[in-house]
Amino acid sequence: MDAMEEDAEKYLFEKMPVPKAVATLALPTIISQIVTMIYNLADTFFVGQIGDPLMVAAVSLVSPWFNLLTALGNLFGLGGSSLISRMLGAQNHKDIKYVSVFSIWGGAAVTLLFSLGTWSARVPLLNFLGASPDTYGYAEDYLLWVVVLGGMPTMLSLALGHLLRSEGHAKQASAGMMFGGILNVVLDPVFIFIFHLDVAGAAIATALSNTASVVFFVVQYIRLKDKTAVSLNPRHFTFRFVRPIFSVGLASALATALGNASNMVMVHLASGYGDIPVAAYGVVKRIDQFPLNVSMGLCQGFMPLVGYNFAAKNYGRMRKISTFSWKVALMMSACFIAFFAAFAPQILHLFIPETQTSTLGASFLRIACLAVPLTSVNFLISYTLQAMGKGVQSAILTSCRQGLLNIPLLIVMNLIFGLYGMIWTQLVVEIVMLPVSLGLYFYTFRRLKVEEKRSINL
Repeated sequence: MDAMEEDAEKYLFEKMPVPKAVATLALPTIISQIVTMIYNLADTFFVGQIGDPLMVAAVSLVSPWFNLLTALGNLFGLGGSSLISRMLGAQNHKDIKYVSVFSIWGGAAVTLLFSLGTWSARVPLLNFLGASPDTYGYAEDYLLWVVVLGGMPTMLSLALGHLLRSEGHAKQASAGMMFGGILNVVLDPVFIFIFHLDVAGAAIATALSNTASVVFFVVQYIRLKDKTAVSLNPRHFTFRFVRPIFSVGLASALATALGNASNMVMVHLASGYGDIPVAAYGVVKRIDQFPLNVSMGLCQGFMPLVGYNFAAKNYGRMRKISTFSWKVALMMSACFIAFFAAFAPQILHLFIPETQTSTLGASFLRIACLAVPLTSVNFLISYTLQAMGKGVQSAILTSCRQGLLNIPLLIVMNLIFGLYGMIWTQLVVEIVMLPVSLGLYFYTFRRLKVEEKRSINL
């Protein structure tokens, strides 16, 4: 990395006005998250246009398992990028190559094992996910292409994007995700309607799109050769930084994994009410993820800023970044709630014209979106802690939200209130967890104030 590049990096992380700095890193990330959601929605949208709820249900059944690849991408990619940002803040450039190589190649090895294990256990897995005799064949096709064969490129595209973002190359990271997203939207109708591959066509389009994103990222790293400390060379592989990478990455991976475990339990319970509720819930979950992914894009954008300034002991700037991000997240959440409440029937009908499924889904969406502001705040707190390297605290919060509370409560709410009880569960969980998250957040920042005063007095 040359001197000019280092000066530009320092200005972005240390001196640029907070709104502008957050916007510089977060806006491209938010845009890439939106595009990612669009191409995730594309599978559901185009399969829905076939007009067969069984196919939509099959995609809905497999989606939570496919999303576990996001957990692996976050475990290695987000864990690595958080550590890299703190290394930059501490002016430690020489170890970045070891962190990045482990994040990529270690993640690739684990994903390969995950994909092979998935195919070996596909029969009991699909039965657990709630596949009926009518949806099993479609679900198996989707699982093969999107997880077993497409698992590696999906994980690698996420991890490579995180690493690019850690050094402030947010535009390149977002461009790669957008490239893959746009390609998926183009390929979906080609494989589904022109080649008549139905559900398998949607999965093939997703796998090819993520592969194209990986190629794009590799090209970017080749072009940025003199402007990045990140390396892809496997000869730098070492287990030396496993603990600091996993201590942060595990929190984000747990959030994704437990969130998808909750979705799998929800889909399994919903399958007891028939294929129509499964299809409706699956569409709603894809739509409801849209505002959450926007919040996640904001979080992933400000993480390098928080991590850098924490390592540099610039706590005042770190607090300003966090406070500004909170305001933005809450404002965006309010807009999404209003939009979904007003246009829920039209949105659902757009994705699946079949009346019974879209009507049920509209009522689900109006309930589910109420949790968005609280979920966004809990996200922001968790990602802030991760950026500071406090992965254990973040993991505890996540485990409580998505595991200890959500899954048991889903079962209880289903037993007491039935199908709609499960839809209300996420809101109840977020309300219970919010005081806990806020308490930990303010306690952490009070400790930093004490440390700041102590260093001034010395």
